[in-house]
Amino acid sequence: MAPYDETARGTWKQAAACQGTAANVFYPDTDAAAKLAKAICAGCKVKSQCLEVALRNQERHGVWGGLTERERSRLRRQLRAA
Repeated sequence: MAPYDETARGTWKQAAACQGTAANVFYPDTDAAAKLAKAICAGCKVKSQCLEVALRNQERHGVWGGLTERERSRLRRQLRAA
């Protein structure tokens, strides 16, 4: 999948595959319930931009860029260790 070419700051949201999806899908009660959100993210052309924003803003809730809060926490630890 080719990276999304962002021409203006913030425009990635307009190209997100989750547009029009109920927000509660991306704020599941359990990691297991995150499957639908992760499936939507899987084919999103701006998934990496979404994840970058979540990491930069230290989002503690929801699925962002295809990762749950637990997965993002693990990724942050790995990035710090590298």
